[in-house]
Amino acid sequence: MRVSGDGQGNAPFVGITTYGRGPHNRFILPAEYVDAVRRGGGIPLLLPPGEERMDAVLPLLKAVVFSGGGDLDPDLYAGLHHETIYMVEPERDRSEIELARRVFDLGVPTLAICRGTQILNVAEGGTLIEHLPDVVGETVIHRAPPREPIAHPVRVSPESRLAGVLGATDFSCMSWHHQAIRQAAPGFEVVAYAPDGTIEGLEMRSHPWLLAVQWHPELTAAEDPVQQRLFDALVEAAVER
Repeated sequence: MRVSGDGQGNAPFVGITTYGRGPHNRFILPAEYVDAVRRGGGIPLLLPPGEERMDAVLPLLKAVVFSGGGDLDPDLYAGLHHETIYMVEPERDRSEIELARRVFDLGVPTLAICRGTQILNVAEGGTLIEHLPDVVGETVIHRAPPREPIAHPVRVSPESRLAGVLGATDFSCMSWHHQAIRQAAPGFEVVAYAPDGTIEGLEMRSHPWLLAVQWHPELTAAEDPVQQRLFDALVEAAVER
């Protein structure tokens, strides 16, 4: 059941991380993230990188969405400086890793998407594949050239929390990444894969509610109820918290 999103009653504030400073000194975020949270009944609050007063912000938030975006600095996971790495934003990396550690400690309901999944994994000591085609080939295309989203299948472990939320174990999703999890950090369980073996989903069973997906559910959530359920369930967890 979705929570009323009219700003009254128990509609919770859901923080959404934004991209870093763009070429025109602007913080931006694709509107699909905001729309998906609103459809679920949450009230979105945007979290731009660089905020040093998270102790003042966190009590307002009942849930957090770690959004997609550019690549992490490979030095954060002892990775290689591959020629395809782009949009590295140190300010965003620092802010989001700190926020990740806070949501781990505080048990804040959390949904991580694409880059967000990678942030959570690196924050806990996991590693990343710098460029997927070098490792898994191109039998499954995870990002269309030059840098565009593309659909591919995903399979989710039937016994996972993620499957329970989605209400499905096999489906098509929108993918928009050239990197992915190489080694999952301790504490994370791998619960979804693409047909080429790429890790597509993580969850942390010790956390009250934390799901991380490598695909972009927000891109199709308006038409696809399977993807919208991630945002609906996040808001429901926020209300229960």
